[in-house]
Amino acid sequence: MALWPSGDSSPNGSGASLGTASATYPLSHTPRTVPAVREHVPARGPGWRPGSGSRVVVGSDSLAGTGKLLADELGMTYAGREDARDGDVALDVAGSGDRESYTMAVEKNRVKITGPGEAGVFYGTRTLKQEVRGGGTAQEGVVRDAPAKPRRGFMVDIARKPYSAGWIEDRVRELGDLKYNELGLHFSDDQAFRIESSSHPEIVSSPHLSKAEVKRIVDLAASRHITVVPEIDSPGHLGAVLAAHPDLQLRNASGAPVRGAIDISKPAAAKIVDDLLNEYAELFPGSYWHLGGDEYQALTVSDPAASFPQLAAAARDRFGPQAGVADLATGWMNDRAHTMRGHGRTMRAWNDGFYRSSGVAPDKDLEVAYWTGKEIGARQPTEYLGTGRKMINYNDEFLYYVLGEPQTFVYPTGRRIYEQWTPRVLRGTAAVPERYDAQILGGVFAVWSDRAGAQTQEQVASGIRMPLRATAQKLWDARSPSLPWSQFKELADKVS
Repeated sequence: MALWPSGDSSPNGSGASLGTASATYPLSHTPRTVPAVREHVPARGPGWRPGSGSRVVVGSDSLAGTGKLLADELGMTYAGREDARDGDVALDVAGSGDRESYTMAVEKNRVKITGPGEAGVFYGTRTLKQEVRGGGTAQEGVVRDAPAKPRRGFMVDIARKPYSAGWIEDRVRELGDLKYNELGLHFSDDQAFRIESSSHPEIVSSPHLSKAEVKRIVDLAASRHITVVPEIDSPGHLGAVLAAHPDLQLRNASGAPVRGAIDISKPAAAKIVDDLLNEYAELFPGSYWHLGGDEYQALTVSDPAASFPQLAAAARDRFGPQAGVADLATGWMNDRAHTMRGHGRTMRAWNDGFYRSSGVAPDKDLEVAYWTGKEIGARQPTEYLGTGRKMINYNDEFLYYVLGEPQTFVYPTGRRIYEQWTPRVLRGTAAVPERYDAQILGGVFAVWSDRAGAQTQEQVASGIRMPLRATAQKLWDARSPSLPWSQFKELADKVS
């Protein structure tokens, strides 16, 4: 329905005047955006659209980046710290509460976007941008909006498949417009190590990202209020590191090497991984860090102590005569957490790195990145939640885009996520009880490069387009969406 006056009367009654001409307007409708806004108070009036004299003004210099971005996107002038006038968009930090919340008021040919934090103001500009893109006009009225979940992420495995810096930057821009706030980079695995290193240049693969390229990605992400979350997976998935340091590779009792696994009984193993963690803590200054911890092959055999006597001996030396290999592996994860805690990070690890058989408890502040229930001794999510653990949803049933579709994986669809998944669906298709909702911090849609040549990076971008939008919707508001899938897809194609 058009917001601009088209006649002298309206069945909805009188509206505001525009210039000297009297006109009436229908009651405005809720803006159509991805993700959808959570509350809109309708009003009567012409709404707002950018005009030749429209400006973006800010109440604080800290909003200059957001203001300049919006002005550029909508073809407006950035005026800095000026008083708002007719036709302007005013941005300001104000109020208290969730720093990702915002209010967007459209009234009297002006738009005012405020929030308790700069992130919320930025998200308000994304709503305005999508409204204008979708119909040319921002609806009259007031939007009050905030995310349901504080962690809304996308992760990409750049280790097994190299992605260009430009491709990653394009994803950052896409994520920002969809109100995501995390970008995960899995850059070390058995196949390759993909970021320049000064502490251990011998492990770096070709091609790889330079630190200058990574810094540009991190800075671009920060301008969109996105935290880059690095992952150096250990003690498994270290094949690229071990290729340059074969003396540190885990070997079984027969002397056979174990692919990707580092020998955690050797002090030099801890040193090289801590060298890398300390080095990249400077490159990635965000608050979060992924320690990995999954699929350590020493714990996938029937008798770890018999197969790896050196690990069993090290476990007893450190934790006492009853200790086993799982205790040593848990101690390893806690030690890496201690390293990153020194850099002020909040850490997460894959759920199969939390061992039921371990008498050594994983550090209490470690968050669980729950991705699978397929590992040996798999536990339901409620076993973690019942102990008070906080979790992040990486459910491989819905949120894993695995190149080449190996094993039982199939490419996820936006429709299935939109219609069947919520953050409480951590494993398979069943939701955990609502009482655990606050412990589930959010979710991450992940691209894994198992068969790197199965798709080009352009095909990956196309394949994840609608799944990313559906995930964004369900992380921003886990309730059943108001639009059916067909209309959501049509809207997403129009505005995002």
